[in-house]
Parts: sequence; structure tokens; C-alpha cells
Amino acid sequence: MTVPVLLVHEDREYLVEPGEEFGTDLGVLDVPEDIDAGTTLETHLGTEFRVRRLRGPDLFHHFERTGAPMVPRDIGLIIGETGISVGDRVLDAGTGTGVLAALVARAGASVVTYEQDPEFADVARENMVLGGIEEQVDVRAGDVTADLESLCEEAFDVLTLDTGDAPEIVASAPDLLVEGGFLAVYSPFVESTRDVVEAAREAGLSNVRTRDTIQREMDFDERGSRPSTAPVGHTGYLTIARND
Repeated sequence: MTVPVLLVHEDREYLVEPGEEFGTDLGVLDVPEDIDAGTTLETHLGTEFRVRRLRGPDLFHHFERTGAPMVPRDIGLIIGETGISVGDRVLDAGTGTGVLAALVARAGASVVTYEQDPEFADVARENMVLGGIEEQVDVRAGDVTADLESLCEEAFDVLTLDTGDAPEIVASAPDLLVEGGFLAVYSPFVESTRDVVEAAREAGLSNVRTRDTIQREMDFDERGSRPSTAPVGHTGYLTIARND
């Protein structure tokens, strides 16, 4: 498959396939098959577009969506808190759009991810191809709880969950994870987060802690500098625990 590139002009950004003709109200241009990042292309109307290589954070904006994906800053917390890196094996449930699985794979891990909706799983597979990590991510259509017995025979370094039945899966975390492996559970609701924390403690996991993920943007203008008056940037609750 040809690797897509981004064409950027001011605040506009388009994902295109090299070798194709591309057109907007700013004009039409032919995108060469051997295009390199950093190249400038000009439409027939004289508008210049810069060519940018598709990188991890771009996947959040350009993956086909089947729901609201986890935002990059929260994925960064998961990778930072669990130390996911080259050679790790990650079990993920609640694939959705697949942004978490894709960025974890781009960090060097191999991922087995479960999505209950077969159509969503198909979209996630296509997204993995777009992200160039289809060989590293095994997208399985089905309920991970049905496969827990066989999965417990494998050894995963990290277990990531973004699914309503997370507490049930957390109960099996000690058998799914290697010694010292990490659990990371993401939830938009505090009630389900409490259930996850209780399940993690009952399972004997250590260092169980939860963070409310909030981030504020800053405004800078001639009057001064202050946090933005836009709504508080809460996205979810992230629970981390370890299998010691």
C-alpha cells in the first residue's frame, strides 16, 4: 500500500495518496508517487501546499471514527505510566477507532485488541493499515471475556481497557499480566472507575491509583496571559495498577 501524506496550507490539512490528483477550492494539483516530506507543491491557481509525513498524533485526526477516540494526551499518560516500549506485548479491550492501539504499536509494542462490534473492528483494521502498523496490531472482533481462559496462557506486559465490563476483566489481570506488568483502565464515568479500583484491589494488584485527566489551554494576548475561558478540559478517569 502507498503511504498517504498530508498536504498542509495554513489551517487546512488533507490526507492524500501519492500518485493521485488532488483538488479543492484552492486549485488542483497532481501528487507525485515519489513525493518526499518537506516538498512544496503548487496548485494550478498558484496555492502552495507543504507535504508532511503522517506521524502518530495525526492518526487521531485522520482515522475513520466509529466513536469518540481516546485523546492523545491521555494515551501519552498511559504510555508514560506503564513504560510501553519496543518488544512489549499489550492486551487491549475496547478498540473503537483504534487510536490507542495504533499509538501503542508505534511506540514499538505488539497489540492484541478486542472490539465487540464486527463492523467497528473492520474499520479499526483499515485504520491500522493507514497508520502503517497492521503487522503489529491484531484486531479481533468479539468479547475479550469469552477468551480470558486462553489469554491467561499468554504473557502480556500491559493490559489496557476502555470498555464497560472492565471490572470483570480486571479480576483476571494477575493471570493475564507478567510479574511487574501494568494495568491501565480508562473510563468517562466516576462510578465505573470506582468499580475498577475495587476490582483491582480485590485482585491483589498494587499501587492502584486514579487520576482525573484535565488539561487547560492558555490564552496569550496584548492584555496578558491566562488559562482559556473555554470549558475545563476533563476527558476521563485513568486508573493505573501493577501486578506485583
